[in-house]
Amino acid sequence: MDISAFLVAFATLFATVGVADIAFIFAALTKDNTPAQRRTFATRGVVVALLILLFFAFLGNLILDVFGITIPALRTAGGVLLLLIAIDMVFARHSGGTGTTDEEESEARQAHDISVFPLAMPLLAGPGAISAVILLTTGAESQTEFWLVIAAIIVILALAWLTLLVAIPIQRLLGLTGLSVVSRVVGILLAALAVQFVFDGIKASGLLGAAAT
Repeated sequence: MDISAFLVAFATLFATVGVADIAFIFAALTKDNTPAQRRTFATRGVVVALLILLFFAFLGNLILDVFGITIPALRTAGGVLLLLIAIDMVFARHSGGTGTTDEEESEARQAHDISVFPLAMPLLAGPGAISAVILLTTGAESQTEFWLVIAAIIVILALAWLTLLVAIPIQRLLGLTGLSVVSRVVGILLAALAVQFVFDGIKASGLLGAAAT
C-alpha cells in the first residue's frame, strides 16, 4: 500500500485545516463556557466540518465537470492557493484562508453556539481545506489513494477534535511561541507541496510541450 498519498494528504490538511492554530481561537471564543459546553461545541463542529469535507471529497469530480474545470487547472490553482496559505503561516500573517477573519470572530463572540459558525466553517472546513480536499481526491490515481485521502481527512479532524478538547491547557502549555514554531514548520512543508502541485498541474496541462513546439 502506497502510504505516501496519506502522508501528503495529512500534511496538506494539517496546514489548511489549521490544527496548530485552532487551540488559541477556540479557547478565546469559549473562555466563558463550561467544559461540557466546550465538548459539545467541539464535537458538533468537527462532525459538521467532516460532512462538509466529505461532500467535496466524493463530489469533487462532479463539481469540476459542472464548471468545466480540468484537473491540471485545479492542481495549479490549488497549488497557488496553498502557497499563499503557507506564506501566511511562515510569516505569521492571517488572511482568512485557514480560519476566521476579525469580523467573523467578533460576530462569533456574540453567538451562543459557535459549533457551526465559525468553528465548522470557516475555521475547520475553510476555503483552503475545501480546495485541498478537491485537489487531493481528484488527483488520486487509484481507489487506494482516494481512500487514503479520506482516511487522512478523518484522522486530521479527529486530531482537531482532540486539540479542541484540550485547547485551554495547550494554550497554557505551549504559549504563543510554541504554537508559532509548529505553524512555521508546517508552513515550510506546505510551501514545498504547493509548488509541487503547481509544477504537476503545468506539466499535465501540456503547456510546456506546446511552448516547446
